[in-house]
Amino acid sequence: MGSKEDFMKNEDRLKDVIYNFLGKIRSSEFVIDKTGTKLVEIICANLYLDPSQPILDFGVRKTPLKYVQAELEWYDSQDLRIDRIAQHAKMWEKVSDRDGYINSNYGWMIYSPENFNQFEHCMKELETHETSRRAVMIYQRPSMWSEYEENGKSDFVCTDGVQLFIRNGKLIYIVKQRSCDFIFGFFNDFYWHCEVYKRALERLQKTYPDLQFGSLIYDAFSLHVYERHFDLIEQIGEKYGF
Repeated sequence: MGSKEDFMKNEDRLKDVIYNFLGKIRSSEFVIDKTGTKLVEIICANLYLDPSQPILDFGVRKTPLKYVQAELEWYDSQDLRIDRIAQHAKMWEKVSDRDGYINSNYGWMIYSPENFNQFEHCMKELETHETSRRAVMIYQRPSMWSEYEENGKSDFVCTDGVQLFIRNGKLIYIVKQRSCDFIFGFFNDFYWHCEVYKRALERLQKTYPDLQFGSLIYDAFSLHVYERHFDLIEQIGEKYGF
């Protein structure tokens, strides 16, 4: 029989994050970023989430299902051009280079032969060595220091990487992210990682038929909320009586 935590909604697993953000907002514990924008920030947030629940719903803020599905299709295309995704989010036009190319197509990073077939290598590693500590997918790269701004770009990849483990009959998936906007980026990226998790689990169950859902651990080194979204955090907090 599962523990009480096994049946928790992800929204409840994130209550402490909301409480933490609210405390910083109410005590004016602000960080001012390079553009002069005010934000509140949690350094090295460590979130244990359920990958079988990819959709988040706080009422005033929900996973934008139409957008995340379009983003998933674009990631799966492995296309480094923004043509198809910019129809759904203009922000991609702000970060792409003058020819419409970006760095941050996550599907390209883990599936493309140009970036070493990382998902496939992870699967083969775990299929061969159940307790391996080598099942890593590296999103970031040292060349980002020059690539993020070449040809007019402004796209320094936010996710550093992912590592998978099989322990105690469950699949564990750890996201390491250097920077994460809780209101926009987190909802979208969490949906993506839940999809990759599901694909990995289904693949590995062919080798380990009893393998079960485990945790998706989200380590966001800077989890933050911008001032324009402080009111949303207040409204979410009201739901929990904060």
